[in-house]
Amino acid sequence: MTRILIVDDYPELRALIRLTLRQTPYELYEATNGEEALRLAHELIPDLMILDVMMPGRLDGLQVCQAIKNTRQLSHCQVLLVSARGQQSDLLEGKRVGADGYLVKPFSPSGLLRTVRERLPETA
Repeated sequence: MTRILIVDDYPELRALIRLTLRQTPYELYEATNGEEALRLAHELIPDLMILDVMMPGRLDGLQVCQAIKNTRQLSHCQVLLVSARGQQSDLLEGKRVGADGYLVKPFSPSGLLRTVRERLPETA
């Protein structure tokens, strides 16, 4: 089964993403911070992470993305960064740490769904 890990410290945004993806065949999991995201990623080996850039705690989304991409058993995982910061320098920083995509908040649910479907097969 194809797995998606949703990582954001705001429960409302996690709920919006979950609702947007509820009609898809993907298994959805959630984490609230970078440390929890890395722990769950090692347990679940997700196919895609929807990862907030700015989170409280020791690890922000850029650090988590870089750790995922530098871990052999997780490097295949697609990482879609989500942030309110959408300057060219932010997008370049996302690329530098290995992100596969970058969505600027606020984003449309249909845009999120389209982006996820472009990156993941419907059948697993």
